[in-house]
Amino acid sequence: MARSGFSFIDLFAGIGGIRMAFEKAGGRCVFSSEWNKYSQQTYEANFGEIPEGDITKIAAKDIPNHDILAAGFPCQPFSIAGVSSRNGLKRPHGFEDEIQGTLFFDIVRILKEKRPKAFLLENVKNLRSHDKGHTFKVIMKALQESLGYDVHVKVIDARALVPQHRERVYIVGFAEPMSFEFPEFKDRKPRLGDILDTDPSVSEYGLPDGTWRALQRHAEKHRKLGNGFSYSLANLDGVSKTMSARYYKDGAEILISQGEGRNPRMLTPRECSRLMGFPKSFKIPVSDNQAYRQFGNSVVVPVVEGIAKSMIKCMESDRRKITLLDFSKHA
Repeated sequence: MARSGFSFIDLFAGIGGIRMAFEKAGGRCVFSSEWNKYSQQTYEANFGEIPEGDITKIAAKDIPNHDILAAGFPCQPFSIAGVSSRNGLKRPHGFEDEIQGTLFFDIVRILKEKRPKAFLLENVKNLRSHDKGHTFKVIMKALQESLGYDVHVKVIDARALVPQHRERVYIVGFAEPMSFEFPEFKDRKPRLGDILDTDPSVSEYGLPDGTWRALQRHAEKHRKLGNGFSYSLANLDGVSKTMSARYYKDGAEILISQGEGRNPRMLTPRECSRLMGFPKSFKIPVSDNQAYRQFGNSVVVPVVEGIAKSMIKCMESDRRKITLLDFSKHA
């Protein structure tokens, strides 16, 4: 690691999973942005600062210079190239018309203005197939053709590091061509049972009778229709299904058996924190429902940490060594 470390910005920051990962890799965050007020509360509780708000209202020139742009950006629908809404003529949109109106456009304008040495973007696996692949083509066209970055893409399942099947697509780019390789994570063979609380108070997270009956009815209905939907009683010796932001509704994707005669329970917010690889010191200042939403939208911290370390190692060892910004400039 360079003595001066490296600087990064944290866009669509959520509760700071990406920030935590990049700090563990030796970086210093010089700017963060997150619009959700509850996520801002959790972010402030853990990092001592409130992220800036709506990134669409922040001028790129006002963002500090940085080595790496990091963002777990939302996947909004991309406009489809074709008819010009301006004049109704059937002719292709210009490139920027394809990404205007999406939050990815804000990443593009910041990359264009600040020209950081590298970036890391994270999104759901299905980003690659969204809109029959058009969305991903637009993204790659922006990063490679318009901005000229050397781009590397990989889908990584977090199950080697945490007891959760969670596939996400990671997009890494460099301002100069790099001999970058994504890290290969050694399988720790994590067990869901190892992250569960043993305190009797977890029984408070048991599903109400009405919710449990509704889940069973819903599962039976879809079984008869051949749709495959069902709640999931988790295998404590293996890994769970993917936790989503809707977990707060009924916990359907990850339910913990409480034995014969008792309704299964949801994970506690603290167990969700462990499921995403956050340390035990991570503070959860919001309601359970908000915590479920936040962890369901978060990155798995050790996965991003591994990628961040690989990025920095590559940047420092490649023959085209990149000089990273000195922290003193941001003091």
